[in-house]
Amino acid sequence: MKQAGTESGAGGGEAALRFCVASYNIHRCIGTDGRCDPEKVATVIRELRCDPVGLQEVDNTPGAAPTSMQLEYLQRSTGLTAIAGLRLTRHLGHYGNALLTGRPVISVRRHDLSVTRYEPRGALDVELDIDGRAVRFVVTHLGLSPGERRKQMQRLLTILSLTPEDEPLVLLGDINEWWPHGRPLRWLHAIFGRPPSAPSFPSRMPFLSLDRIWARPRDSLRLVTAFQTPLSRQASDHLPVMGECVVREPVPVSPLRALPATRAG
Repeated sequence: MKQAGTESGAGGGEAALRFCVASYNIHRCIGTDGRCDPEKVATVIRELRCDPVGLQEVDNTPGAAPTSMQLEYLQRSTGLTAIAGLRLTRHLGHYGNALLTGRPVISVRRHDLSVTRYEPRGALDVELDIDGRAVRFVVTHLGLSPGERRKQMQRLLTILSLTPEDEPLVLLGDINEWWPHGRPLRWLHAIFGRPPSAPSFPSRMPFLSLDRIWARPRDSLRLVTAFQTPLSRQASDHLPVMGECVVREPVPVSPLRALPATRAG
């Protein structure tokens, strides 16, 4: 994929903003061999050459174990700034979504998508300055139960609806929807259109498109591919998914918007 930047239109008209993004469920840095190796994940992220990179299943448990403080490790190893999602607690400790970026950060919001009796879930909502334009990125990881996913998606759609129409929006995440015509996918397609997708799970022989990228304006997401290398097939049980976005509308960076964080009801 091409590197991020601005370019002139085919006829020398308005400039287009081009950038590459990725979504990666790192599975607590536990590879397909059952070993925890954060450096393998960090190497894959560096090889992606995408900015930003949305992450799921990042273990932020304090301690000296290999599974501990993974976001801090990835920040040091990649040279990107790490933005953590909600510190959601389960029996394995603190974990959740995150974003790695080298871009200036305009605003950060965190939304709780947890449904009672199910594992905690959330959405990380970050506005970045990409070459002088404001672009909003939402990183999420939905649940395993169909009913749970539907409730989470309804909350997520409310969050996404707060984005001004003139601001580009990118949704990155492990949607956990196994069925290509599942309701959560149909609801998102109604807003974003039906973007390309790529099988990303399981990483050794992927046939399910669990990891997805959507973008608005509808025609801004030009290419989606799963990043397959010998290392990426080992580093996690998911492959990273990469997308190339091209935005032609001029969208100036704006002040922090007073968009509320949402909590589970």
